[in-house]
Amino acid sequence: MEFTQPVDSNLFDDAKVVGKPMQRIDGPLKVTGTAPYAYERNDAAPDALYGYPLGAAIGHGRITRMDAEAARSAPGVRAVVTTLEIDPLEKGINNVARLFGGAEVQHYHQAIAVVVADTFEQARAASALIEVDYEEGTPADLDLDAAFERVQGTGEPDTLVGDVEAAFRDAPHVIDQMYHTPAESHTMMEPHASTVDWSDGEEMTVWTSNQMINVNLKSIAATFGIDRERIRVESPYVGGGFGSKLWLRADAVLAALGSRAAGVPVKLALPRPMVMNNTTHRSATVQRIRLAAREDGHLTGIWHEAAAYCLPGGRGENPTAQTPIFYAGETRRVKNHVVDMPLPETADMRAPGEASGLMALEIAMDEMAEALDMDPVQFRIINDTQVDPANPDIPFSDRHFVECLERGAEAFGWSKRNTTPGEQRDGDWLIGHGVAGAYRGALVLPSGARAILDGGKLIIETDMTDIGTGSYTILAQTAAETMGMDVADVEMRLANSAFPASSGSGGQFGAPSSASGVYAACMALRDKIAGNLGIEEASFNGGRVTGGGTDMALSEINEEVSAEDAIQWGDFQKDYAMGTFGAHFVEVGVHAYTGETRVRRMLAVCDAGRIINPVTARSQVIGGMVMGVGAALSEDMALDRGRGFFANHDMANYEVAVHADIPEQEVIFLDTLDGVATPLKAKGVGELGLCGVAAAIANGLYNATGIRVRDYPLTMDKFIDRLPAV
Repeated sequence: MEFTQPVDSNLFDDAKVVGKPMQRIDGPLKVTGTAPYAYERNDAAPDALYGYPLGAAIGHGRITRMDAEAARSAPGVRAVVTTLEIDPLEKGINNVARLFGGAEVQHYHQAIAVVVADTFEQARAASALIEVDYEEGTPADLDLDAAFERVQGTGEPDTLVGDVEAAFRDAPHVIDQMYHTPAESHTMMEPHASTVDWSDGEEMTVWTSNQMINVNLKSIAATFGIDRERIRVESPYVGGGFGSKLWLRADAVLAALGSRAAGVPVKLALPRPMVMNNTTHRSATVQRIRLAAREDGHLTGIWHEAAAYCLPGGRGENPTAQTPIFYAGETRRVKNHVVDMPLPETADMRAPGEASGLMALEIAMDEMAEALDMDPVQFRIINDTQVDPANPDIPFSDRHFVECLERGAEAFGWSKRNTTPGEQRDGDWLIGHGVAGAYRGALVLPSGARAILDGGKLIIETDMTDIGTGSYTILAQTAAETMGMDVADVEMRLANSAFPASSGSGGQFGAPSSASGVYAACMALRDKIAGNLGIEEASFNGGRVTGGGTDMALSEINEEVSAEDAIQWGDFQKDYAMGTFGAHFVEVGVHAYTGETRVRRMLAVCDAGRIINPVTARSQVIGGMVMGVGAALSEDMALDRGRGFFANHDMANYEVAVHADIPEQEVIFLDTLDGVATPLKAKGVGELGLCGVAAAIANGLYNATGIRVRDYPLTMDKFIDRLPAV
């Protein structure tokens, strides 16, 4: 099915299932501990042995010698594979770092060996017996601030509109500030893990924790130089990914090598330090933002320049991603620099770009509102735009940012907020209120599925994954709605490379893309059923198909009927800017004596098209809000610049937000309809919930204390000496 024009009205506008709250289909399996995750595939590989990885102990350089004889002789060891024993493996799709093979060390904890043994403990103990000699590389300059000073002002702008310098020269109000965001880890509960059977060296089965099955399949084939037809990849349950499991990582590669060497299936999970140093993370950023405005509050100039780091050839983090398009403004200059550094690989983390960019831009917007003596909400409303500011001929497909701000202000009680920084108290706590805008693009990708009607049961097969987002549930709702059936009559089969390729999960494109793919497959099934029955115009409702004098229960169709299709996106979408929008409101308390900061209440208002399931969507948004609290107040990968690694590489020392940190959370969905975005008029929402949250908290901290902190996380050491006298 090709989506060639905006949809006006269709079967989803009178939905009986889509848009209704429904508990997650996979919930009972997960809360009872019976959902089989990648490391637990005892049903499929009961004889699997244990693999354990060894990571490089230098930041970059070369391995000159490895001696694994003691490891090979250790109790229970079945095989040892070292990186010097094989040629460098090819890089998979979107892998910047080489995952195994050869002597070069690109980053700390790069995988350099795998041990296979009868027990986990034996494999771990043997890995410590491997002797490794290194030749360290030239000490690297890992100072991102210094790098920004070197690159600032160089290169062609990524976006340039109008005479920016004149706008700043002539504007009555200008702000010019530096902002810093730290490196962040995905810190999902389930580590990167795989069970692989490549015991015959021919056919490979990979049970893994991965977000994009088809991409993973292609990467494995490229990495090992084998035909795709010889590989099967399954990932029915993923214990969190946040982008770190989009691409092939070392767990699957090492398990495959170990399986081939030992001649048995092998299960391997990366230890938490290797999750944080071997896989991927969000790069730290340095950002300089300049805003120019007229007396009436309209922005006349936006100048955003930033730097992030990555291994050579990588994309790093682009914190300027939202700046060309989010707010109106007569002129703008936007430039992001990616600086090469020999650090663990940086790549996609929930809302890559916008998450860190809005941490800075939304503070800057508040700073300009203060300079203008304007309400921060009103300032954002004044600078709304219904077209792409850099391309005024391109309208937004659907944008209700102003309504998000207005609805949020009313529901939050914004008019009763503290208006004078440092003036409101509750006992020993200084009380503040903050707001921030939220923006995230609305990308969609091709996505396919197979629909099978068998004895009144509708079976949906697609390699789409569920990474805790509710895919099983929303896809079942989409299929049931399209076929006029009950959700109870739908069986979902996900995340197997034998099924039609889907978009996969990531970039908040998963739900709108895969749901559209399921819709396409079900519409093809409807056509096939109608054709078999000789009905020209068939209607599917209440589990029955009617039309042309026929009225038959779908359960009465004796033969299995199947159809396969995929959603393809027409060029017409290029004529629109597509995004999702939101507003975050927070109340914070800062202890007047200690500087301890607590978020007291939170509200998110989201504009993301039709909400397929408000239960699963709310779960995504409040999860993003929790991540925003961590990003604002505690998360910081502590870089050892001398050794080139992150020292707090475990869940005890990398401090994410926990239950005690999270107060009352409220979510309001505008439940708008975007007929340009998808046939369901739906867009993704999973990353929107994170965008802007940290800045709202930073703005709330300023409102509480009168102290502006532009360096995340907002730990007390950065402002305790400036707290108001009590």
